[in-house]
Amino acid sequence: MSTLPSQVWKNTSNYHLEVLRNPWYRAVARLQNSISELTLDYWRARGGQTLHLPVTTGSISSPMGRGSDSLPVSVDLMGAPTYLADSMQFMLEFGCRLTGTDAYYVMPSFRGEDADATHLCQFFHSEAEIVGGLDEMMATVEDYLRQLAAGLLERDASVVEGCGGDLTRLERLASGQQFRRITFDEAAELLGGAGIEDQGGWRTLTREGERLLMDKLGEFLWVTHWDHLAVPFYQAFGDPEGRTALNADLLFGMGEVVGAGERHVTAEDVRRALDLHQVDAEAYGWYLEMRDFAPLRTSGFGLGIERFLMWVLDHDDIRDFQLLPRRNGHNIVP
Repeated sequence: MSTLPSQVWKNTSNYHLEVLRNPWYRAVARLQNSISELTLDYWRARGGQTLHLPVTTGSISSPMGRGSDSLPVSVDLMGAPTYLADSMQFMLEFGCRLTGTDAYYVMPSFRGEDADATHLCQFFHSEAEIVGGLDEMMATVEDYLRQLAAGLLERDASVVEGCGGDLTRLERLASGQQFRRITFDEAAELLGGAGIEDQGGWRTLTREGERLLMDKLGEFLWVTHWDHLAVPFYQAFGDPEGRTALNADLLFGMGEVVGAGERHVTAEDVRRALDLHQVDAEAYGWYLEMRDFAPLRTSGFGLGIERFLMWVLDHDDIRDFQLLPRRNGHNIVP
């Protein structure tokens, strides 16, 4: 008999007891543990290094400006205004320079948007920064996902099946799933405008557009080289004019599960991007100085773990993957 969640996030007054009663959450906890251990194994084999990073920052990776893709979460820390981390990518860039190798972590990220079936206010991020360019980073993501699939098959096949998951999709991924690539310009032409949102100077892909592309081309589809104004300022320029970005979103399951990109190498390009995106450079002075002091070509990605588990279990609501639900504007205990 399949284990099904009871959607305890709809009523948080006694959800902790419901979580303890329902085997769904025991299965989710086991899968979360497996992903953490498999991630450690993957980066250890590559010689990557994890870092103990703070969850507060004065330099959010999606500041309010042109191309911002999330709302920051501001907090008052004993009288000092700061932010909860929407990503620790900047710190991982710092980590690559500090350690001389790839840097990674599995930590929570915080977003200001309301939760829905595909989006959480607080979610777990498997993020990494590698020394190298966009193509090398995309190959790294593909290798990492294959290792996760193989590991879950070996460790937790019965758990996945018990929760309604289809092992054949994990088997396909583990045994050499093909990853296709398409540029944003090619995607827009293929869709004929459907699922493309024009922001008056740059274009974005809607959730409907992601589904349409997967219907036409299949899952595990990279969409690369977005309009630069559609992505945060830190993505490297994809052309001399700065129209496109060296970035890539990987679509499977509910849509975008991995966001990735190459970073600017020089402080000059960062300043140009900050100006283009109309972002105040004050909070990023250290980021500019880091490039002057230690120039390095890096690329990175962020995998939403709950979104990945949605695909693993063929489930349609991401809110069922929080062991302890959190909603913006609500003080929930414990």
